[in-house]
Amino acid sequence: MKTLALVTAVAASGHDDDLVPLLDACADAGLHARAVAWDDPTVSWARFDAALLRSPWDYTERLPEFLAWCAHVDRVTDLLNPLNVVRWNTDKHYLADLATVGIPVVPTHFVEPDAEPMEALATFLATFDTAEFVVKPTVSAGARDTQRYGRDQQFAAGNHVARLLDQERSVMLQPYLASVDRCGETALLYFDGQFSHAIRKSAQLAPGEGARQAPMALGDIAAGSATVAEQALAERVLAATARLRQLEAPLAYARVDLLIGADGEPCLLELELTEPSLFFAQAPGSAARLAGLLASRLADGTVRARMDPA
Repeated sequence: MKTLALVTAVAASGHDDDLVPLLDACADAGLHARAVAWDDPTVSWARFDAALLRSPWDYTERLPEFLAWCAHVDRVTDLLNPLNVVRWNTDKHYLADLATVGIPVVPTHFVEPDAEPMEALATFLATFDTAEFVVKPTVSAGARDTQRYGRDQQFAAGNHVARLLDQERSVMLQPYLASVDRCGETALLYFDGQFSHAIRKSAQLAPGEGARQAPMALGDIAAGSATVAEQALAERVLAATARLRQLEAPLAYARVDLLIGADGEPCLLELELTEPSLFFAQAPGSAARLAGLLASRLADGTVRARMDPA
């Protein structure tokens, strides 16, 4: 029986709603799956045929340590998703890479740690005619340290930017798209390159709400459907990612989060390839689909053979 590590974190214990359904589905698919924490030093990762990243949700606070761990696991077993994808996807500068190759993304102005915060904010507001905007770090999950501001809150927003820059964190400034309050976000889920299901997520950032600190915030989630335009964009995003990262096989999973832009067309908010919630509860049968695809990968050799530990 093939063995699969479902990688979580000590800090995420009890918070990953996808974990139990996926464990059960893996057992039904003939896989011996175990939930193990990436930061548990007693785990021997070479004992697994593959390690599937699921909820290592504290990586945003420990990114160098987490990426070093990923590199170690990649040497002794098969890391899913691949190491070069994880390194790229854990910092939202990837949005600039996708925009460069023609993917419509939420307009984003990046501010680096050596910038002067108020000057950067003034440049952004002079460039974008937006009533509201969002400040967020480029390394973040679950809207942590993210806040929505009006143009009359420039002093508070500048202080937010300054706090993040003082922590040597890069910052993103984005117009707040009013469509999210009407339509929410659409997330499209792909398993092994195949569309599985879509969900609708309500707006997460309320006016006047302080910056989130919990890395696991999700908002209201409901089963949804993707329009033809949304699915076409999601597939363009995945194709562009495959080219940029020189992938030889489809990703084990991908979540493409879309909003409706000012032009009425979908645009990319985030591409989640490292630790996204997959919303099995909103899509009956989806856990079984993923488990079946994983079992096929391990059985037919798509996943590389394990290496002996050094």
